[in-house]
Amino acid sequence: MARQKSILKLQGTIGGISFYKSKDGYLAREKGGVDASRIANDPGFARTRENGAEFGNAASAGKLLRDTLRALAKDASDGRVTARLTQIMAQIKNMDEANARGERSAAEGMSKEEAKALLIGFNFNVNAALGTVFYKAFEVDTETGEISIAGLNPQKDISLPSGASHIILKSGFASINFLTGESEMIVSAPVRLAVNAEVQAVSLKPATVPAIEGTHFILLSIDFVQSVNNVDYSLNNNSYNVLAIVSVE
Repeated sequence: MARQKSILKLQGTIGGISFYKSKDGYLAREKGGVDASRIANDPGFARTRENGAEFGNAASAGKLLRDTLRALAKDASDGRVTARLTQIMAQIKNMDEANARGERSAAEGMSKEEAKALLIGFNFNVNAALGTVFYKAFEVDTETGEISIAGLNPQKDISLPSGASHIILKSGFASINFLTGESEMIVSAPVRLAVNAEVQAVSLKPATVPAIEGTHFILLSIDFVQSVNNVDYSLNNNSYNVLAIVSVE
């Protein structure tokens, strides 16, 4: 893989070289590779097929998690969240001790406590990680999904981006069955605070708990907005917003 440094940025294939645009800029690489039918059938590529099957499983598990949390994640995700989640799901898949190589799954690995630990603290937006934005301790009720914050002082306890007039706090309680693909998330009513609000207790509690049997995820969402004539506007395309997994059961 090579970077294109010329003034003209090419896209397409010329003389066996593929030119394309990625998140890392304009790149070029030699076109080639093994025929797909050979990979699918040649015994010599058995390991390749096994690795591909397991990678696909990890990617699907990550997508299921992202899709379940989309109502919150759509306003607080960075450009590499898909790759970062797939990487973690691949580690969780490796914890599957019940299935043979090529058949291991994130669903089986998720039963391990160390697998859940890998997801606790996951930030969907690395540019606004929870620990760098929110300094106040909070309590999580894993039975109800409630997040309780005692004596929140926005000026002291939150790193406020320039231009923000209000903070919107929410919690999410999700249940995901990675075996069946079923999932559900309940989001709490938002708590909207002015950046200069007085110190107060905050409770973020979903109205109910998910009915689906599965792994439980509790999330804390923090959005920053600028209110103009009672209309809230996001700041810098939501780049300051926070969404983090705070509990996995």
